[in-house]
Amino acid sequence: MMNSLGFDKPESETRVVVAMSGGVDSSVVASLLHEQGYDVVGITLQLYDHGAAIEKKGACCAGQDIYDAKRVAEERGFPHYVLDYEDNFRQAVIEDFADSYLRGETPIPCVRCNQTVKFRDLMKMAKDLNGDCLATGHYIQRIMDADTGEVQLCRAVDHLKDQSYFLFATTQDQLDYLRFPLGGWTKDKTRAEADRLGLLNADKPDSQDICFVPQGNYAEVVRKIRPEAEKIGDIVHVDGRVVGEHNGIVNYTIGQRRGIGVGGGVSNNNEPLYVVKLNPADNQVIVGPKAALARDVITINECNWLLDYEGAIQVKLRSVSALHDAVLVKHDDGTATITLATPQYGISPGQAAAFYLNDRVIGGGWIIATDIQPSAETSL
Repeated sequence: MMNSLGFDKPESETRVVVAMSGGVDSSVVASLLHEQGYDVVGITLQLYDHGAAIEKKGACCAGQDIYDAKRVAEERGFPHYVLDYEDNFRQAVIEDFADSYLRGETPIPCVRCNQTVKFRDLMKMAKDLNGDCLATGHYIQRIMDADTGEVQLCRAVDHLKDQSYFLFATTQDQLDYLRFPLGGWTKDKTRAEADRLGLLNADKPDSQDICFVPQGNYAEVVRKIRPEAEKIGDIVHVDGRVVGEHNGIVNYTIGQRRGIGVGGGVSNNNEPLYVVKLNPADNQVIVGPKAALARDVITINECNWLLDYEGAIQVKLRSVSALHDAVLVKHDDGTATITLATPQYGISPGQAAAFYLNDRVIGGGWIIATDIQPSAETSL
């Protein structure tokens, strides 16, 4: 008789390593599995110096999240370990984050973190601890096809909390080992379960910031790591006019409207200006009207495929965006092109694209270039 995690043995003989962030989601996962009789081991990763990140003298490097995870484990009665992965995280995530901004990109460090530190390094540790699986608090579903036995990655039941965009780089081998107990739940149900379990962090709010940028000032983080990021250059209109001066392209993102630093009277009818492109080679910020942001052809690399498929798909270009109809074509050099049915605005190199067939995640990759078809451009 299979247990709830899909193993043909009693819960007490099934070791589950749970990645605990200190938030309510992973705390519920660990506590609930422990209540159900599983052999639970909690692991929390110390990824960065919290005191340095918040620039507060005397603040501990670990931060409140690690303490919350440890206290939940102590109160529920299962072992918990804190692993220092600062070096791994700095090399794989923070350094890449800074360099990506210098290349004029808009990085998604949470995907890199899942791709490297969490689902590579942490999974290795879970296996070293003789874990039968690694469980997380992500809102995403792991579904086994009844006919083929194939394990598929699918969007969460609660599409508003769905985190599949951040997990498109999960490989099939990783998916076989992972478990996502909250994929069929709403956040309200998770909160209710936290209350029932009496968890100390039941009312803890969800984090909205990148973990190592707790105050949301991305440019400041980049400047600390790469001081050369603050290099003065021109702000150039798409028609070729120099219309202003910037103090570093790291302070701008494609699609940005506010705080560009260009006065009025530049555009016809004073229509608002947007950042259309970043040109790191010439240290230029290119601005123009909203229509100049439209893109419907996207090239990606570093692709990960959970299904060998080409043709009509749906694509998510940001974590909070809707799914867009598109056509996927793969290339022999490992890249792929997606052509959107309708042009979208503010798509930037460095962002990720996740691909779907209905609710199933079939893969994704990193955006390296965008373009607009002439036919689409003339119709805008």
